[in-house]
Amino acid sequence: MAGEKRFGTALFGFKKTDVNSYIEKILREFDEKLKEKDNEITALKNQCRELRIKYEDIARKAEQINMDRAKIADVLIKAQEKAEMILQEAKEKADEERRKLSELTEQEKEKLVDMKREIKALKQEITKTLKKYELDLEKVVEFAGDIEGMENMNKDETKNDKSEDDDDEISDAILEEIMEEYAGKSNT
Repeated sequence: MAGEKRFGTALFGFKKTDVNSYIEKILREFDEKLKEKDNEITALKNQCRELRIKYEDIARKAEQINMDRAKIADVLIKAQEKAEMILQEAKEKADEERRKLSELTEQEKEKLVDMKREIKALKQEITKTLKKYELDLEKVVEFAGDIEGMENMNKDETKNDKSEDDDDEISDAILEEIMEEYAGKSNT
């Protein structure tokens, strides 16, 4: 077989020197391999320790990230709830303002209708007053014509030489008196 060691024979068995040198050689090789394995185990332990430290660091970071994610999610949920609440309040305020504006519009429409009625009543009253003034003026003109006719008769009869200025003053005084009387009636 390959790798088999053959020992020389001596009286009563194998040569002791060959066996001892072979055992020493195997022990040296075994010690070397053992040292290599110890070094490899130490290196692997160091590598494992480093990896464990890295793992723990990464685990802490992952835990921190998860906590941050939870906080961010919580903040986002609260922000969304607050935004929805603000939108709801804004809608309610808008509805309230719309309702107030509708009421105000209705009130203003009612005021406008009342004002139109008042304007119509005022027009009718002004029309009546103007017709009354027209009738009164016709009476004044008629009265002035009668007075003028009477004055002309008086002039012819008495043949008094009064000037035209005096006649105008009398006519003006009569007109003023009639106007004052009419103004007193219209104020009451």
